Amino acid sequence: MTGPAALRGLAEDVAREAAVLVREHAAQGVSVAATKSSEVDVVTAADRASEELIRRLILEARPGDGFLGEEGDDVVGTSGVRWIVDPIDGTVNFLYGLPEYAVSVAAEVDGEVVAGVVVDVAKQVVYAGHRGGEATRDGRPIAVRGPAPLAHRLVATGFNYTRPVRTVQAAAAARLLPEIRDLRRTGSCALDLCRVAEGALDGYVEEGVHLWDHAAGGLIAGLAGARLLVTVGAAGTEAVVCAPAHGFEELLSAVRTAGFLRE
Repeated sequence: MTGPAALRGLAEDVAREAAVLVREHAAQGVSVAATKSSEVDVVTAADRASEELIRRLILEARPGDGFLGEEGDDVVGTSGVRWIVDPIDGTVNFLYGLPEYAVSVAAEVDGEVVAGVVVDVAKQVVYAGHRGGEATRDGRPIAVRGPAPLAHRLVATGFNYTRPVRTVQAAAAARLLPEIRDLRRTGSCALDLCRVAEGALDGYVEEGVHLWDHAAGGLIAGLAGARLLVTVGAAGTEAVVCAPAHGFEELLSAVRTAGFLRE
């Protein structure tokens, strides 16, 4: 079956299993296995093992599906369903033992994300949602925070692993900071989006993200009452802006004025 609820159920099952595996790796000790875009953009053995497990479980259950994973898996399917996976979102936090990392699994049907699950691995919290349903945290409905003036909003951001992009981001963050309550940098796009969904943040903006970072969390945030825009950042790479729908345009204007986005 390819209904959104069924896909969400499978996503949750495999994401929970992957989270157990990631916790086991954390308990055994973590080391760098490779680097990607720069010497500080790391991959661990746990990233690879988590993606391998998720891919195997999904394709055993649904062998005709496609699969896109952060660590290199790109399987072309025949069913119209593609799985978009970040095996550990927040790998640097995972490496350092900071409890802000997640397993993110989303299902896309004919190009539209219809189901998503984000497991906060360290806290063992599960965020989930599917088209036609609600956004939930551990099975309970969640919703975005109520309206607030821009000066009272708590906004999360992040920084790229390449120097030219993070230089632009740092300048934009410095310009935005005086206009809002404060900035947070937790290190996981997926968890930041889920925290917008549950009302723990008033917004999120970051350049340098990828589809696997925001596919599941973006769906969950949207179901909880947020808007999400995928656009081009000031340094020329993909950027995401997310906030409750009732205050989205004001935050979008503020981050554009601060210099986060390409004009």
